[in-house]
Amino acid sequence: MMHKDVLITDYVHPVLLEGLQSMGFSITYAPEMSRTEMAQAIIGYKGVVINTRCSIDRAIMASVPTLRWIARLGSGLDIIDLEAATEMSISVISAPEGNAQAVAEHAMGMLLTLSNKLIQADRSVREGQWLREQHRGWEIEGKTIGIIGFGNNGSAFGKLWKGWNVRVLAYDKYLSNYGTENVSAVDLLTLMEESDIISLHIPLTSETREMVDATFFSRCKPGFILINTSRGKNVNLHVVVGALRSGQLGGACLDVFPFEPPTSGNEEFKKAFDELCLMENVVLSPHIAGWTEESKRKIANVLLTKIRLLLD
Repeated sequence: MMHKDVLITDYVHPVLLEGLQSMGFSITYAPEMSRTEMAQAIIGYKGVVINTRCSIDRAIMASVPTLRWIARLGSGLDIIDLEAATEMSISVISAPEGNAQAVAEHAMGMLLTLSNKLIQADRSVREGQWLREQHRGWEIEGKTIGIIGFGNNGSAFGKLWKGWNVRVLAYDKYLSNYGTENVSAVDLLTLMEESDIISLHIPLTSETREMVDATFFSRCKPGFILINTSRGKNVNLHVVVGALRSGQLGGACLDVFPFEPPTSGNEEFKKAFDELCLMENVVLSPHIAGWTEESKRKIANVLLTKIRLLLD
């Protein structure tokens, strides 16, 4: 077999390293590599494995005439210039199947944390307080949960609600006949008007960029809960902060942000984010939905399967 080289720019499960080596690839494993370092180091490679930190644009692809494929650890392809990849005959693969369960469980965990006021309760107990009435939560039973985007992540989130005595609605512009025994497919307006909780499971595209804006909120049930484990730029964060302040939004569970880490944002964003951090009806996490020990292995196995198909 012809000698093939692969650059890996983030931490991966050992099964991916072993599998690639068994296919005849020589590997450069640089899990702490920055995007700037990658742009210089990638010259001469035939394959590259990347994550959010190391996006690949047209300029980088054009500088690597040997590049034949790009593998994305996870699902979001907004970090890759897909049009350029197609023009240059560079195959792009991802592994949304690998972390769908982890994303679903994280979204549910954030919601349960919010509804039971667990962050505040935990903090108060650690401080020696015993405040029960002040931490009275609310139940999810009987609520309507709306899922926008019913692909790998959205459908996994929908499955988790079996047996919860909740109504689950889903909207996906690009699917048909996607309803299940416990999830009803509806149009977007119906979902917004009737959902007490709305969870986003959508990619970042020109259509979905800041999809959640002032117009979106105006069509939703007052006081609904927003969960975003998709992409930070799917949401206008300034509008979210304003909606939380006014009560139009009853709470938010946010795993992703327009700037990551938030300290890298501009001053206007930092001001909004600082206000967000002071709100008690908000649960935040550092883009770790899908970030489990199990998903690390699953993603590795999915990518190996797809890379093998490329070689056939």
